[in-house]
This record gives sequence, structure tokens and C-alpha cells, in this order.
Amino acid sequence: MTAIAPAAEPRVELNGPAPDFTANTTHGPVTLSTYMPGKWIILFSHPADFTPVCTTEFIEFARRHDELDKKNVALIGNSIDSVYSHIAWVRDIEKKSGLSIKFPVIADLDQKVARLYGMVHSPSSVTATVRCVYFIDPKRVVRAMIYYPLNVGRNFDEILRVVDALQTVDANGVACPANWTPGQEVIVPAPLTTAAAAERVNNKELNVTDWYLSKKKLPQ
Repeated sequence: MTAIAPAAEPRVELNGPAPDFTANTTHGPVTLSTYMPGKWIILFSHPADFTPVCTTEFIEFARRHDELDKKNVALIGNSIDSVYSHIAWVRDIEKKSGLSIKFPVIADLDQKVARLYGMVHSPSSVTATVRCVYFIDPKRVVRAMIYYPLNVGRNFDEILRVVDALQTVDANGVACPANWTPGQEVIVPAPLTTAAAAERVNNKELNVTDWYLSKKKLPQ
């Protein structure tokens, strides 16, 4: 008898739709498509409750929560733990850190959300999610993804930088160069005709390296 291969898991792609779900969380049931309308969403996974690296990350998410809220970003956490475990862990973090965990954490015991978003990477573990970060815009489109292994904590400055960059390119029709941070020059789209390329190299209002690479400052 020929073995039947398991069905392939859905593939989450950049600039593709964020797969919708309804899940039980520490804040009650949450449906992604209707959660915090008009806001960006950072959906992130952690390997397990009551573990050291994850605890440092939750403390940092708590510290950055208000800053993210000012950027119109809401957080949703996820791991393959029960809601009781999540509640106990969140209460323990709040007690020890003096910080408030203001965002919901999905109780994903059936791995529904983890499998939907490809958070379980079998070479690492089949019972824990790796450290995924999905940046989802208000239209519920996946705009960026970052993955970290089980034993390396996330860079939160980079998470905020990605939010700033995505919101900047959306608002201004530009691109962001390597290592860009708010306040630095952005890249102007390259011209699409030879005539426009010739005009670009003589543009005194831009910082022109060559016709295909030009930068400018955005108004503050």
C-alpha cells in the first residue's frame, strides 16, 4: 500500500493575505480579521511559557507596548500552551517585573494558529513554535516576517524599525535603504525611461549617486 503524504501546510507569503483565525486567548476569543480594526498587528510566537528567553521577550514587549500603540500597532502572542498556563505566566511576569502584559496570548494547544502560520519548524521542535514575527497591516496583508531560533531572543529595536519603515514607505511612496532609521534619507523610486534617467542625474533637489540611486529627506 502506498503511503499517503500529509497535506501541505498553508504558506504565508509576503504581501499576501494574513490567514484568518478565531482563537481563545487570555483576553477571550479573538478573530484576526475583526481584531483592532484599522490597526497594524504584530503576531508573534514564543516556544513555551515559563522559559527564560521567552520571559525576557515578554518583558520587552510589555516595555514597548505603549510605544507600539502610538504607532498604531497591536500585539498578539501565541504558543502551544493552555490558557491557564498563559494566565499564570503572565501574572508571574507582572509580579516580578512590575510591568503589565496588555496584549492577548493565544492558547494554541491544537496548533491551529501555529500550523496555519508555519510557526512549527520540525527540525527545531514538533511541540513548540520557533520565534516568529509577522507584521500585518490594517488591510490584513502580511508585510514582513522575521524568524529566530529557540535559543536566540528577538531584537526589539529591529522590530520597531521595521514598523517605522513599512509605515514610511506606505505614506510617502519611497523605499528605505540598508540600516535606515527614522529621520534618515529615504530612496526615491528609480526612473523608468532613459529621458527620466537623464533628468534625474541633474536633479539638484535630491541626493543623487546615479540615475538609479537617489535619496531625499522627508519633512519632519
